[in-house]
Amino acid sequence: MFRLRPAIAATVFITASALMAGCSGTTTTTETTGSETKEAQQTTAETKAAETETENGDKNCKKGPIKVGIIPKLGTDPYMTTVRDGMKEAAKEIGGEVIYTEPSDATGAAQIPFVNQLIAQQVDVIAISGSDLNSTAPALKKAREAGIRVISFDSDVAPEARELFINQAKTAELGEKMLDSMANLMGNEGEFAVLSSTQTAVNQNAWIANMKERLKTDKKFAKMKLVTVAYGEEKADINAQKAQELVQTYPKLKGIIIPAGIGLPAAAEALSQNGSLGKVKITGLAPASLIKKYIATGDVQDIWWNVTDLGYLSFYAADALATCKMEAKTGASLSAGRLKDFKVDENGVVILGPSTIVTKENVDQFAF
Repeated sequence: MFRLRPAIAATVFITASALMAGCSGTTTTTETTGSETKEAQQTTAETKAAETETENGDKNCKKGPIKVGIIPKLGTDPYMTTVRDGMKEAAKEIGGEVIYTEPSDATGAAQIPFVNQLIAQQVDVIAISGSDLNSTAPALKKAREAGIRVISFDSDVAPEARELFINQAKTAELGEKMLDSMANLMGNEGEFAVLSSTQTAVNQNAWIANMKERLKTDKKFAKMKLVTVAYGEEKADINAQKAQELVQTYPKLKGIIIPAGIGLPAAAEALSQNGSLGKVKITGLAPASLIKKYIATGDVQDIWWNVTDLGYLSFYAADALATCKMEAKTGASLSAGRLKDFKVDENGVVILGPSTIVTKENVDQFAF
């Protein structure tokens, strides 16, 4: 997604005293020896779980407004801050608090310290957009053992590490729409490339896999050839450089699919400046407002959705899960304010709704 500037993550030191404060049934201590700190942390986790346990057995049910900690892929990404704002909108409606963390790199390793930080802050729910599938899984499991509910949004984590995944659209649908958009821009024939973010990006890898499968099996793509998958590493300058390299390396290139909101605007700008945009068409995922001028020329299309609503739905899901208004099981119902009702599918996924191919005819419908 689009990076404004690097963020510097603060290092938070939590003493045993801070961990224990406010927990009934425990005694606040100022001792900070290793064994006692570990014991205090364990007691805090056990107390939190015990205080919220109800007749639902192993379900931890919170009473009253909840506290949700958000872990985005990248703290300064406007997409992620828009999701945050959607969560705040929902929290204002039904009560609750949103804590937004700011990883400075789009990696699973950079997210792990924030999982531990939110455990120490005793949030009720952690909502994470996974930078990769497995890196944060052990830390997220530790959070669940401490009585904290875990959901993912935008990009999933290992299913065993979370209870729900709030997805903006069906995974296959996004891959399908990007390939359909590319085919339309290219006239269903020629060479194209994919410029993804990172090799470990869970959602983007799933979309690319869907594209590759359709290229093999659907005859309408018989004259289209995927020449390579490149990676922009969630950095605008690298995406611009990679887009230019793709055009130089593949002189017959007619299109680039960029399933990353930081990458698409940067690549469009770079190819516009060197005169390649138009000869090479671009489609993918990005805030429509950031690439409106390129969409208006017909050289770029976009697949998009209401990002604020993704955050709004995620907070409602977090609240329903934490307060035991719903269970994370197949067929469970979720009521989400102005967005109405949703169902949990067999994979623990809640779908926001269908995405839209953004063209010059409908671009004005998208505020972000």
